[in-house]
Amino acid sequence: MLGGFQNIAGIAELRKRIFFTLMMLAVFRIGAQIPTPGINTEALAAFFAATQGTLFGLFDMFSGGALEKFSIFALGIMPYISASIILQLLTVVIPHLERLSKEGEAGRKKITQYTRYGTVLLSIIQGLGISIGLESMAGPSGEAVVISPGWGFRLMAVITLTSGTAFIMWLGEKITERGIGNGISLIIFAGIVARLPSAIINTFRLMGTGAIGAISVLFLVALMVLVVGVIIFMERGQRRIPVQYAKRVVGRKMYGGQSTHLPLKVNTAGVIPPIFASSIIMFPATIANFINIPWVQKVAQLLSPGSIFHEILYVGFIVFFCYFYTAVVFNPVDVSENMKKHGGYIPGIRPGKKTAEFIDRVLSRVTLIGAFYVSTVCVLPTILIAQFNVPFYFGGTALLIVVGVAMDTIGQMETHMVARHYEGFLKSGRIKGRR
Repeated sequence: MLGGFQNIAGIAELRKRIFFTLMMLAVFRIGAQIPTPGINTEALAAFFAATQGTLFGLFDMFSGGALEKFSIFALGIMPYISASIILQLLTVVIPHLERLSKEGEAGRKKITQYTRYGTVLLSIIQGLGISIGLESMAGPSGEAVVISPGWGFRLMAVITLTSGTAFIMWLGEKITERGIGNGISLIIFAGIVARLPSAIINTFRLMGTGAIGAISVLFLVALMVLVVGVIIFMERGQRRIPVQYAKRVVGRKMYGGQSTHLPLKVNTAGVIPPIFASSIIMFPATIANFINIPWVQKVAQLLSPGSIFHEILYVGFIVFFCYFYTAVVFNPVDVSENMKKHGGYIPGIRPGKKTAEFIDRVLSRVTLIGAFYVSTVCVLPTILIAQFNVPFYFGGTALLIVVGVAMDTIGQMETHMVARHYEGFLKSGRIKGRR
């Protein structure tokens, strides 16, 4: 693997792409430290410390800590992700979007344009909502978070946050175009990994105070290595359905006749199910910070991380969204029709409806395994903290994102090296990403 990294220096194009990517990520991290004017940052930090386990914490994770500082990148890339998911879901129910998705590059460009418009719209709505909400917030000692409330602050906050999100979206697209890896994913990756130094320092601090023993830290490191290995294994896992193509004679040439396979990923939905599940469960806890009603406070306590009811509901939502999102992005009927058009068939299965039913049945079983795997990874940090009092940093959704993005990026780097007759990172086999 070390030889593979040394080969990077010999490829000018790959070297430039990596340097460009690092520079763009550095710009993102610098922007995440620039605060929005009119905010009492100390009071805001105290408020966030008291609202752990809510939607604020989830959004702050994706923004790399920018929301806690209420920087110009406070909204992060979440509006873009939300707009992309909404467009994907609408593609199933709106015929016009469905036609665009099947028109190749021109259709994809149009959908990307709609996604950008949706990102700006969601940024304006979220920016206005956050600015109004901040005006009613106060730190533990009663100091106001917003120095000068009013429409002047609200308009300035909306313009600043929307511009910041648009700039991050542009950064992500430029990284994808001129850098290495998926730009949007790498921005999320950078935001999560940026918390690693503080997590390590906090662990050593707890060791110094005696709150955590050395054996617990060794156990934590070993467990993280094991979980990362399981994630890599499962993300690369596929159920391969054999496909045979019949021979066809076109003019003087014969086409087809080869054997191939249809790969069905174990985790087709990726990290979307835990994000959706977390957002839904954390919503009551977030509302409870603004509404002082007894029954709302009770619901928020029931749904707080660590409770049995929270974990059961969390796993249930993850399983549901795994099946739901897989059904949105993978249509067995379309796959069956495409195979039939090109003369392909699954041995022992009749083409058409029977093939679609067979693929759907296999996909349902594979998705069940993927859903339990994602649920286990996401629930593991809570179990460790609640039962063993061991802090498990970057667990759940964050760990899935970090490992998945790292696999994608290294896979693209290896593709560049292999295309130029260099050895990849591994002497045997290939590194494969999530796609």
